[in-house]
Amino acid sequence: MARHPHQKTGADEKTARQSDPDRVGRRPRVALLTTELGVGGAEQCLVHLAQGLAADHAMEPIVFALAPPPPAGRDRLVHALAESRIPTHFLGLTRKRQILSAIHQVRQFWQFQRPDVVQTFLFHANVVGTAAARRARIENLVLGVRVADPSGTRQVIERWAARWARFVTCVSDDVADYCEQTVRTPRERLRVIPNGIDLAGYQNLPPAALTGWGVPPGHRPWIFVGRMHPQKGVDWLLDVLPAAFAALPDQHLLLVGDGPQRPALQAQAARLGLNDRVHFAGWQVDVPRLLAASSLLLLPSRWEGMPNVVLEAMASGLPVLVARVSGVRQVLGPLGEQQIFTFGQAQEFISKLLHIHQLQHPEQLGAANRERVAERFSLPAMVARYAELYRELTGFETGR
Repeated sequence: MARHPHQKTGADEKTARQSDPDRVGRRPRVALLTTELGVGGAEQCLVHLAQGLAADHAMEPIVFALAPPPPAGRDRLVHALAESRIPTHFLGLTRKRQILSAIHQVRQFWQFQRPDVVQTFLFHANVVGTAAARRARIENLVLGVRVADPSGTRQVIERWAARWARFVTCVSDDVADYCEQTVRTPRERLRVIPNGIDLAGYQNLPPAALTGWGVPPGHRPWIFVGRMHPQKGVDWLLDVLPAAFAALPDQHLLLVGDGPQRPALQAQAARLGLNDRVHFAGWQVDVPRLLAASSLLLLPSRWEGMPNVVLEAMASGLPVLVARVSGVRQVLGPLGEQQIFTFGQAQEFISKLLHIHQLQHPEQLGAANRERVAERFSLPAMVARYAELYRELTGFETGR
């Protein structure tokens, strides 16, 4: 089999390590490149990874974001990095035409800092990171693919980027299948590292007050948390809600999040006569307390990779009802039979919704969800898998 463009033989790597005086007495440097640092699933994963590498795995992470710093109120992750004393650089990219400038800036950083490993997150970071790593002659490039995106154009670009990566990390088995079959990355260069969740941050929380958005006092609504984008399927959900509400006349839905589709979704809800029972909360920082105030997570996505909000809801002890998209079968395992439906199948959705409501003890399903997350999707386990991969690539010894 032909060697990967940047792949060394075992003898090459051993010789290089022995002859590199810069390695003696220092920790491996890991550059983490993401598109932005607002509060999202991928962004939280990156920050938790950086913190874990520094605190528990004797590594020196450096974080880069293509976008400018997020605005005040949405910069919680930036503050978390600062508190952990992890260097963070923002490139200020606001338009696609600035991509060449971003590549140049990143290349300059990496030529000066000489990271031992570069790990990218999200599509635009994968593109910029690949181009910059090639120009800076960084050999240990690891791409992060977090969603099985149906866009043909993106698939072609991902195919190009993956060709130059030593490894591609995938958040689920389904995403790994996508990378092998669609991105055409050989299986031996794929590593599945599921998201991890900090269980302690979702337990024993006082529920948020929801009356300000029109939810009746004491009521625990269904909740959706995510970007208002066609990917998330909220438009489809609104169309099937009249039938669901007819069967459950006391129920309400809280929609948490913002995005380009929000005005259209608000108009759609008004047109369907749902304004009294569907409540748009916009972007909110305290999602754990909102989950604590809710009874069930709904996620009708058209595509995903491994939706982090499902892990968050499970960590909160909630039942979930999610579309059959990449990653959810792996997250829910045997619990998925009751909690997964086929996108577009309204009758199946309503049937499973009613089934969860009619359970004698729905809290037991939520407790089983929480136990599964604790056993299989812990934050330390996620960080350890990334650290193991980086040490495999660099040859640095394991230990603090």
